[in-house]
Amino acid sequence: MGAVPLPAHSCRQILKDVFGYADFRRGQEAAMSAALSGRDVLCVMPTGSGKSLCFQVPALALGGLCIVVSPLMALMQDQVDSLRLAGVAAETINSSRSREENVASWRRVAAGAVRLLYLSPERLMTESMLAALSRLPVRLIAVDEAHCISQWGPAFRPDYEALSRLRPAFPNVPIMALTATADESTRADIAQRLFGGKVDEIVLGFDRPNIRLTVAPKQDWKKQLLAFVKDHKGQSGIIYCLSRKKTEETAEFLREHGVKALAYHAGMSAEQREAHQNAFMTEPYTVMAATIAFGMGIDKADVRYVFHTDLPASPESYYQEIGRAGRDGDAAEAYMLYGAGDITMRRRFIDEAESSDEHKRREHQRLGALLSYCEATSCRRQALLSYFGESAEPCGNCDACLEPAATFDATGEAWMVLDVIAKTGERYGATHIVDVLRGAATEKIENARHDQLNGYGSGKHRKKEEWRSLIRQLVAGGYLIHDVAGFGGLSLSPEGDQLLRGQKRFNARIEARARRREQSTDEPLSPARDDLFAALKRVRLELAQERGVPAYLIFPDRTLQEMARKAPRDLSEFASLNGVGKTKLQEFGAVFLEAVSGYLNR
Repeated sequence: MGAVPLPAHSCRQILKDVFGYADFRRGQEAAMSAALSGRDVLCVMPTGSGKSLCFQVPALALGGLCIVVSPLMALMQDQVDSLRLAGVAAETINSSRSREENVASWRRVAAGAVRLLYLSPERLMTESMLAALSRLPVRLIAVDEAHCISQWGPAFRPDYEALSRLRPAFPNVPIMALTATADESTRADIAQRLFGGKVDEIVLGFDRPNIRLTVAPKQDWKKQLLAFVKDHKGQSGIIYCLSRKKTEETAEFLREHGVKALAYHAGMSAEQREAHQNAFMTEPYTVMAATIAFGMGIDKADVRYVFHTDLPASPESYYQEIGRAGRDGDAAEAYMLYGAGDITMRRRFIDEAESSDEHKRREHQRLGALLSYCEATSCRRQALLSYFGESAEPCGNCDACLEPAATFDATGEAWMVLDVIAKTGERYGATHIVDVLRGAATEKIENARHDQLNGYGSGKHRKKEEWRSLIRQLVAGGYLIHDVAGFGGLSLSPEGDQLLRGQKRFNARIEARARRREQSTDEPLSPARDDLFAALKRVRLELAQERGVPAYLIFPDRTLQEMARKAPRDLSEFASLNGVGKTKLQEFGAVFLEAVSGYLNR
């Protein structure tokens, strides 16, 4: 059955009389109006912005039955309990309840005594349930946590993908999809799967300015966690861990140090989970160590921090999880640890998932985007919001703004990256770009004739992971655009174009330079070879001036130092130097060999 438009004051009256709110929050009225007019709508609103009211109020205004699709049984029960406390007839039918309870609930639904029915996608998308519901006056369908259609469906919740059958099953019923977390790619995916591509979109800002953002390299994670929790003594917080075992270990560790901590994960019994969740919601200063099974729909306003002991799965997951802090609008903190082991584990999770190659590829791209955020050298909030398609000024409320990382001028190497990306057509991912820079002999490079490029082999002096880190920092800084929805290709942003033209400079984290020094076994140049090094720099400057490019683009200092140390005598020896590719060997080899020979024969 189609929706019957009703005047807006009906919703306003319901909002006041039933839920006790005097006015709409931003975006709510537009979402309700779409539903009342029979239009499909996708709502992307930050955690704590009142998404549930967007469908609960129209459900009461329209009469009949509203079906609410929800991913978690605990979340469904919480919402049903909340609605009943407000005097709204709501029910849920799910596997955590007895058969007798479910039958009684269905009888009330069938009798027309229920306004909102909460179902999991698995329960809803059975032929028998769809057939039974088709005989009832369904006025509205709401799909909560709609990002799961894109991110969960192909992996371990296939019935979320099956929700694409809702539109033909209920052709005249408006569908409202809601989420706090959906980048442009995910929104397009939801729109296509659920609505066939045609849907009204209401996208509010993603910024949660009251949450301080901090990311730190993982060293001794227990020591780092304990120091953080002690600094937040007398506050409630959530600690996210990658495994069930680690949640238990973390809670026990904190209890040993006098912190009231509980564990929560899907391997616990329903009774244990409920008891721990109730304790967290009602007892002050409780800390919950949990997997991602905890938190979706948790409406505890005074969570003062979210601490990640491990790297989340994606920027969307991270944003969703930190959004559980500071829902009251007061100051809160999101603190994340990450290390090389986390990256390996996340990559393995993606590769081993029962999903399509296309889905795996996109999840790898999302993980790469999160790593870019972790390695941002400028405002972290800018990097996060940029991923969701928003621009922002430096926030002054993240570690990068408050305690800027020590950096070094990496303009030359950044230029090398941007130059190769531009010359290869701005359609290749980081792996290929790094291979070109390092002079790898891959089939892909040979087929594309990228071994003939001027920049081929120019980056031999840096390891693969160092180049990858630099590329992630360029993405985080807004100089490169990472095509998550496509094939992971890198392209230059307007800022990247300016950097490539020499109108901007780029600083990278100093840890990368420090690592190179620690790994280097080169001895300092002797005074005599210092003279040769100076002579080679003069040759480099002349070549750069002739071509109108910065000197470091001919060869970086490190290559010239190696050249001075080894004093190559022919093209074969010259080709073995780090930073000398085929093109540079042909173009500059003879000139530098002449300079070396002149020095040796003086």
